[in-house]
Parts: sequence; C-alpha cells; structure tokens
Amino acid sequence: MKLSAPIVRITLLSALALPAIATADPRTDYILHCRGCHGPDGAGVHDRIPDFRGQLGKFVGVPGGREYLIRVPGTSQSELNDARIAALLNWLLREFSPDQVPRSFATYTEAEVAHSRRPPLIDVAGVRRQLINEIAAQDRGSRQ
Repeated sequence: MKLSAPIVRITLLSALALPAIATADPRTDYILHCRGCHGPDGAGVHDRIPDFRGQLGKFVGVPGGREYLIRVPGTSQSELNDARIAALLNWLLREFSPDQVPRSFATYTEAEVAHSRRPPLIDVAGVRRQLINEIAAQDRGSRQ
C-alpha cells in the first residue's frame, strides 16, 4: 500500500509533536487538562466548577486540604503522571492563589501525589464543604 504525501506529512508532524507533549510544562498541562472547566483565568463556573483565584491556597493551610487537591477526580483520575500532577498543583497555587498559600507551605512532590492519589474522593462536595468550613473558622480565628 502506497501512502499519499499528505498522510506521510501528517504522520511525521504528529511524531515530532509527541516529545513536546510528553515534556509539557505545568502551564501547558493546565491548558490541556484543566482550562476546559476552570477557564483560562481559573474562574471556574459559578456554583458548578470551583474558582481557583484567591481560594486554592487556602486549602493547603487546613488539615486534609493538601490531600483534597490531589484526590479530587480531575486530579486523581488525570492521565498525567504523579510528577506532572505535583508540578501542576504547585503551578496552580503560584498562578491563581499566591497570597493565600501559607508561608510554611512545602511544595507538592511526586512521592506525595503517588501516595495520596488513590483512591479518588467519592464525596467531593461533602469534603469540600467541610474544608471550606475549616477555612472560614481559621479566617475568623486569625481576625480575633
């Protein structure tokens, strides 16, 4: 079977693009894997998809928040490997919520993601509500 020139060109271009995709940076991973729901600016969709802006960093400041960000279905069930998820989480925090990240924050690591990624959360909304209540209580305590 003889391949036409356009098919050969498309196949060659696809093969050349694979290494770029395999070594994508966190911003590119956000664009390819998160932006569709959370939007280009991390705003999400009111009452449906969480807003990252000025909020995400608050989660890593309360017990269970770090694990929550790893175990939400969009993260835990992603096709990204553990190292890329760790890099993406660290980028998300710096990009969308740097002022809310606690000073004591230690960056996510590949090993931490591998350890906490499974099983994924089942009651995402319930855990999120609990964490938001803890964040609110922490905010009230810091104002007193």
